[in-house]
Order: sequence, then structure tokens, then C-alpha cells
Amino acid sequence: MTITLDLEASTSDAPSRRTLSNLSLAVAKCKKIVVVTGAGISCSCGIPDFRSSDGLYALVKQQYPDVVLKGRDLFDASLFRDPTSTAVFYTFISQLKKSIDVASPSPTHRFIKTLDSKKKLLRSYTQNIDGLEERVGLVGTASHDAKNHGKGKAKIRTKDVRNVQLHGDIHRVRCTFCSADFPCTQDHLDDFLIGIPPDCPECASRSSARVARSARALKVGTLRPAIVLYDEPHPLGDDIGTIQTADLTRKPDMLIIMGTSLKVHGFKKLVKEFARAVHESAPSPATLAASPLKKNAKNFAGKVIFVNKTAPGSEWDGIIDYHVVGETDRWVEKVVEDWKKARPSDWEVQKTLVATGEPNSTGTFHVAKEITNTVDVKAKGAKRKAGRKQENAPILEDEIFDVTLPIPSPPPSPSKRPQSRCHYSDVEMSPSKKSREVATTRAPVDFEERGLLFGNKTNAKARSNGAREDDFDLGTNVKPKAASKKSTKLRMPRAQVEVVVESRRRTAAPL
Repeated sequence: MTITLDLEASTSDAPSRRTLSNLSLAVAKCKKIVVVTGAGISCSCGIPDFRSSDGLYALVKQQYPDVVLKGRDLFDASLFRDPTSTAVFYTFISQLKKSIDVASPSPTHRFIKTLDSKKKLLRSYTQNIDGLEERVGLVGTASHDAKNHGKGKAKIRTKDVRNVQLHGDIHRVRCTFCSADFPCTQDHLDDFLIGIPPDCPECASRSSARVARSARALKVGTLRPAIVLYDEPHPLGDDIGTIQTADLTRKPDMLIIMGTSLKVHGFKKLVKEFARAVHESAPSPATLAASPLKKNAKNFAGKVIFVNKTAPGSEWDGIIDYHVVGETDRWVEKVVEDWKKARPSDWEVQKTLVATGEPNSTGTFHVAKEITNTVDVKAKGAKRKAGRKQENAPILEDEIFDVTLPIPSPPPSPSKRPQSRCHYSDVEMSPSKKSREVATTRAPVDFEERGLLFGNKTNAKARSNGAREDDFDLGTNVKPKAASKKSTKLRMPRAQVEVVVESRRRTAAPL
């Protein structure tokens, strides 16, 4: 059931005033708000309406008195079938563009930007083609900053888009043949005013290049306003569908609908899908009964608010929770006023100092906490390391070093290191080099030291019997080394092997 709240009667009606204050607090508490807007939020911006005596329809009627067109016919895609209706459409768009250029954003547009700056806006979806959201700083789908100039199927960078323009942007024009889009200039408006669409420069350049090569000329398309008419597909439909799916996945906690009558079929479907996602994030009755006084963000989530002068149809029962009757600008001003009273800390902005030392800020300066005498102050549960120096302590002169000294460069890679350099010192050298050094510096071993396994008695006896000089001399045995005192293991006695070499004398052969 939809609860109706009248802004005019809220001054005298205490329950309505209390409910509106709770809605304002819910806006301040929620963190994923989806805002959906229509033409009603731009009525106070200076843009004339369509149906008054001095409206845009009357201006077009003066130029084309014999043409009978309804308001919906001027925004239907079928008008391009007839040259006369097409000329009327171009004239109407030219007048509308001039009115939008002199308009200024409303408080509702600035409120949406405030939600974005406070990190509470999930996304903004609008039916408007005036592009006033971009003037307050919300990047739209038709903005040049959101264009994807790299490779890929996506035409826009979805992460940079903060405002989805469901019906296009009047500040741009696109080709009816090659779909190239350009900013709408004064030359385009002059051609539209007399009902003649200008030629596409992209198509004209390609056709001229082919003619210069003696090739067949190509078709040259015409430029039209880059807005989406009824029964016409959106050029960025795939990207907008991707954005909507991503926003539904992120589980929004509030939906605000402002300035629309909810008559367009595609727009109604979008609103119903977001309302269903918002209601899923609402707290259960058991949770509210368990903690009725707890005012956290989850208890305020799950609300769908509709702000418009006219009431919604019966099909929106159970979808829209609150209908605020009144102008959107007045309601957003009340929300901001209640928000500042309930949560003043959300609006405190710290001042910053520029080079001249003067404060440069748009808000008030707030000192959250003043900390003094922080030297040798030990926090709770903190353990100070031994030998740690005090903060802000003066540096001794001995500890001051010259930062201008050259810093040694890192060692080169092993492949580029010179052959003479080595990471081993003279004492600790590599095993391969050490073996080579030992081989070159080792003294020649005496031959007598090689008779380690032979006894002295036999050799001495052989020499005492008058061995000749050419006898094979095995040398003398080397004294066995003394056993190491450190060794504690028992060793088996070694058997002494005696080798007896008999000396043989040479005798002369008989003649």
C-alpha cells in the first residue's frame, strides 16, 4: 500500500512531518541509492513547456500552420517517413535546444550530485535530453568523457558513467547512415531551424576520397539530433543493459523516482526491476521487532519514494511505498535541511592550505581531535620496542650525513661482470680456483716419501749387500704420524707387509 504525504500539509500535520523526517534520515543513512528522473525536475530551470500559449508547440505552429501534429508525433520515429514532418521536427528541436542552452540546473540536479559526492548514489537514470546533469558534474552516457576509444565491443566506459541518459542527448548529433556522432554546433542549429538537415562530414570525406581515386562515390548521410524517439532502438542499448544489470547485482537499498508520470513502457519496466531489488534489501519484520530503536542503515533500507505532483496509477500499488505530493525542488531542500540537522558530521569539510597560507574551502573547518605531547606517550596495549628513538627528537650532528655523496651503483649481472672480479676474497676463493692455486704452489714431493708401505729392514739389507746404482730403490719409509688425541675410536692394528726384493747380478753369456 502506498502512503501519500503532502508537503503543503506537513507543516500542520505532525504524523506527516514525522514521516517526512524519517524519509530524510533514510536518505542520509542509505549507501546505494538509485535515482530515476523525468521532465518534472527541469520545470524550474527556465525551459518552457510544450503546451502553453508561449510553449514550443505554439512556436512551431506559427512556422507550419497547415501541419497537424500531436505532441507525441514530434517524438515518434515514424515522422522521418514524411519530409514535412521531418522538417517540423528539426525546427522544434532547434527551438528546444536554444531554450536549454540558457537554462541552469535546478536544486534537484544539485541534490543528485550531492548524493554522488557523499558516496551514496549508485546510479542516476533520466528520461531527460537536456543534459543538465552533466553541468553539475555527473558524467552521462552521451558524454565525451565516457566514450571508449580503445578496442572492444563496448562503446562507453561503464564505470565512469554516473548518469544514464535513456533518451539520448540533445547536445549531440549523429549520422543517419554511418552513426557517427558530433557535438551540436550553431551551424547545425541554423540548418535545423529552416528544416534542412546538414550532411555528415564523415560520409562526405570518405566519398570525396573515393572520387579522387576515380572510384564510385558513396552515399552521404544526414545529421539528426542524437535523441531516442518512440519505437526507436537506443544506439547504446547494449551498454545501458550492462549498466542496469550491474546495478541490480549490487543490491540497491533505496529508489527515488522524481518528476515523471511513469507512462513509457520501457521506463516502467526499469523502475519495477529496481523496486523489486530494493524491497529485497529491506529488513525483515522480525529484525525490526528485535531492535526497534536501532537506527542503522539496514533498518532504513528498502524504501521506494515517488515525488511528483500527480499520483501514480493503481498498477504501482505494492511497488511504490511513499508518494510525496509536491515539487521535487522543495522536497530535496527539505531532505538536505533534515540531513544537516540529523547528521551534521556528513557536511563538515576540512580546510586545506594553499601555497600562500590562506584557507581554500567551501565548507566549515572542523577539528576532529587535537593531539598534543605525543612524545613518550604509550598507547593502551602497545609495546614499545627497546632502543626506539623518540619521535620529533632533534638529530645529532654526528648522525647527519651528506646526501650529496655518490651512491654506489648496484653490482652488474654475473654475465657482465669482469673476469678479474670475483665474489670470493683472497682467503675464501672458489673450489676450482683453489685447486688450481694449490697445484701451482705445491712443492715437488720427494721420491723417498712414496715408500710409505714398505719397510726399512729389507731395503736396508739389500743396500748393505752392495746394490748397484741401477738397482731399483724404493726409498725409505716415512715415520708414521702420531695418532690424533681427539680421536676416541679404537682402531685395529695394521699388519706390516714386507716385500723382499732379491738382487740379481748380470752374468756374461758363454762364448
